[in-house]
Amino acid sequence: DDYDEGQLSIDVYQTPDKLIVKSTIAGVKPENIDISINNDMLTIRGKRLSQGEIKEENYLIKECYWGGFSRSVILPVEVDAEKVEAALDNGVLTVTLPKAKNAKQVSIKVREK
Repeated sequence: DDYDEGQLSIDVYQTPDKLIVKSTIAGVKPENIDISINNDMLTIRGKRLSQGEIKEENYLIKECYWGGFSRSVILPVEVDAEKVEAALDNGVLTVTLPKAKNAKQVSIKVREK
């Protein structure tokens, strides 16, 4: 496995017909991003490469994360995996997952006994 354990921060929201996943991943090229769906789990993996070799003792502040990252999230509804789209715009990754036609969200009311 080429990826380390850095965790990617994401936002997930829905519209009536799709789920949207957004993440800021500035400095990552599209070819260094891997997005997969396995059953009801979406996984985003990638690698942010450092530009140049800087010795650790030369850093005054080091807050930026460099290296591999990943994030998996369980999707709350069934999606049409064949129609998923992903775009990278100004360092923001947007993954659009159309909901499957037969997917429905069911609300369960809790009653007091």
